[in-house]
Amino acid sequence: MRSRARCAPCGERGRPAAHGCARKTPTRKAPAMSLRRTVAALVASAALCAAATPAAVAEESPSAQAPAQRDLPSALYGKGDPRYDGVWRQSLALLAQDTAGVKPAGKAVEWLTGQQCEDGAFASYRPDPTEPCTAETVADVNATAVAVQALAALGGHDERVEKAVEWLKLVRNEDGGWGYNPGAPSDANTVSLVIGALVAAGQDPAKALSDEGGSPYDALLDFRLGCDAKADERGAFAYQPDDKGRLAANDDATAAAVLAALGEDLVVEPGDQNGAAAKAPTCDGDGDEEPTPAEAAAGGAAYLARTLEEGGGHLTSALPGAEEQPDYGNTADAVLALAAAGREDAARASLAWLEENAPTWEGFEDNPAALGQLVLAARATGGDPSDFGGTDLVELLNATGPAPASVPDDGGNADDGEGGAEKGGDGLPVIGIAAGAVLVVAVVAAVVVLRGRRRSE
Repeated sequence: MRSRARCAPCGERGRPAAHGCARKTPTRKAPAMSLRRTVAALVASAALCAAATPAAVAEESPSAQAPAQRDLPSALYGKGDPRYDGVWRQSLALLAQDTAGVKPAGKAVEWLTGQQCEDGAFASYRPDPTEPCTAETVADVNATAVAVQALAALGGHDERVEKAVEWLKLVRNEDGGWGYNPGAPSDANTVSLVIGALVAAGQDPAKALSDEGGSPYDALLDFRLGCDAKADERGAFAYQPDDKGRLAANDDATAAAVLAALGEDLVVEPGDQNGAAAKAPTCDGDGDEEPTPAEAAAGGAAYLARTLEEGGGHLTSALPGAEEQPDYGNTADAVLALAAAGREDAARASLAWLEENAPTWEGFEDNPAALGQLVLAARATGGDPSDFGGTDLVELLNATGPAPASVPDDGGNADDGEGGAEKGGDGLPVIGIAAGAVLVVAVVAAVVVLRGRRRSE
């Protein structure tokens, strides 16, 4: 995707224009890739260095310098510079953990809620959440939308979710869509994320804003390439029109739009195929009639499936002047979209490619957003994120942040105190820890008693 910011070096969480700044390393188990729902215009750093965040680029200033690693909040996932993706990667990590049956650490959730401004919006990252948001705080529509999805999934945050949704409605553009910051031109990725936030909050996007000049789906379908496009791009979605109003196919925008057009958020449950019955529009009739959202999603899914097959199971990207390389982030996005659209075979084929290739890229283990997206992709296809080609994604994700409150038992279910021993942050059963503590106390007490007896003799 195109970037409005400089490309940060590998290891930093900059804003990659595409997922393509990472270096491929000699085959060695466990290192990485970059993943995220690329918000096209905002992302530019390494494929594995970036779970690049959709947020605005603020001018660099002394106060905006990258925080030292030791200064990062202990509740934050990841060790890279969070200026542009703190809320983004935290939300994806929490969302993925919840999906995998992990109960996140309380302080990790509190960190995310603490990032919310009084008006309901979220910035990309607020170093000191005790300081109130001001007119200089740059609100981030994408960060707000993904935070809504995470907090709605976790439950117990209805007031915060409602406040964020009301803010999102307030900053809607005149064309019915949203840009990554309030007032920025609408783009397909941001519109899709907000639709997902509305869905996660229990609202029908087609009705929630229909009294204000059309539903968000109307804005989304404005980015669709129809019969007047080149044959191999028909059905795809553009990120934004260029300065002449022309649309160009964008793989990540297409994946995001397919999910949104189907009324899905980022959590696609296995077998949840809202678009399985819809047929892609054809150009065989009298012109290109306006499709329904479900039909547009089917067309986008057909484009993705065809592009993935031609690419050997993955999508590609390239920074300006660089060679094309596999785009792990967009491929994971496409897996989610294809699973939701009922194209299970294509989704599983691309997931298999990710299982085989993702762990050969540097940074894979340390990128919470990348790991989170892979967990969501694996779950969407009915796969096991704890056995992702032999890699336990959930364990790796947990290790990027504070120790979880509890993790699933061997049966894959989160422990709730009723079905097996709950596990503590280090993975040890809480019952076992308690028993060990009692034993230690008993031994110490016995030693004290024995010493007292010896002194009295």
